[in-house]
Amino acid sequence: MAKKSSGGAPVAPGKVSFKAQPKKKKAGAPTEPAPAPRLKDHYKSTVRPALQAKFGYKADLATPRITKVSVSMGVGDGAENPKKLNALLDDLETITGQRPQVNRARVSVANFKLREGMPVGASVTLRRARMWEFLDRLISLVIPRLRDFRGLSPKSFDGRGNYAMGLTDQIVFPEVNADRVEYFHGMNIVVCTTARTDDEARELLRLIGFPFRDLPVEIIPAKG
Repeated sequence: MAKKSSGGAPVAPGKVSFKAQPKKKKAGAPTEPAPAPRLKDHYKSTVRPALQAKFGYKADLATPRITKVSVSMGVGDGAENPKKLNALLDDLETITGQRPQVNRARVSVANFKLREGMPVGASVTLRRARMWEFLDRLISLVIPRLRDFRGLSPKSFDGRGNYAMGLTDQIVFPEVNADRVEYFHGMNIVVCTTARTDDEARELLRLIGFPFRDLPVEIIPAKG
């Protein structure tokens, strides 16, 4: 005759029933939450109130904000040179802190010797904390290191509040060791916002700290 387990379910003869035990909590003090990115605090304390005062926004959610940042590289010869593709993927991961995805051709183009499914580039989409940290490094460390830099173009908006800029190579990021880089390659950076017009998006990015040409630059105060 089948026995019953402690939970009431029948147990076949010759088998042992084990009662599920609650999971034990790991020993040690609870970890503290990570501090908010510096640039995000600057947006909440300074940028958002300034935008509300200038454009008359009455709610925080109506005020323009940055939603995501896309970083991409085009690698046309990625199929012929897998070593180059892997090296650029590693560099892009080092720069963004996130593993990029490989973009592949959707159609075949005989004139460009392009076949469907061939790797043609790599891209990363950053959101939340990683987005703010990347923008902070871009504004504070990368852009000031550009050679013969005279300011970002204030016209590189798409009419829907999104801004695009390009960099000539990846060694402008301090995380990348220039002595170990074998393949130099440029990249495109697109900052997506919720702004309804380019003027609102331009003011948002200017207050964030983007050094636009012929526009005053806002300096982000250091903590402490």
